[in-house]
Amino acid sequence: MGQSFTCLHYHVIFSTKHRAPQITSDFRQRLYDYMGGILKSENGSLIAAGGAGDHVHLLIRLHAQTSVADALRIIKTNSSKWVHETLANKGDFAWQTGYAAFTVSRSNVALVRRYIETQEEHHQRVTFQEELIAFLKKHGLEYDERYIWE
Repeated sequence: MGQSFTCLHYHVIFSTKHRAPQITSDFRQRLYDYMGGILKSENGSLIAAGGAGDHVHLLIRLHAQTSVADALRIIKTNSSKWVHETLANKGDFAWQTGYAAFTVSRSNVALVRRYIETQEEHHQRVTFQEELIAFLKKHGLEYDERYIWE
């Protein structure tokens, strides 16, 4: 085959440092838009963004040559820098080091998108900790809870 074809969708989740509720409604959408711009500059796209004050869910599509680790490093580094440069009252804003990433088949993109877009409602019933543990279990990932929340 002379050409490569990919359809790489990921549901990624990451939190603020110490899960501090720093993602406030006054800049949340601007942050998501900025992250979308970062992805676009990396030949990817942001399909959906949502979350709560202490974490973010993104449904993203990546270029075949962009690894999930590289994409998340670029998104987190540049968005944190943007927050510091744009919002004077967010000088202590930071992302936690790790992340969770799950592949999404094209047939499930709409379902995951709806899930992400209803995060505020979802977190009125379920905590971020409960949600993340459920995702890890659903995907059969081993974890040590002592190290998830650092």
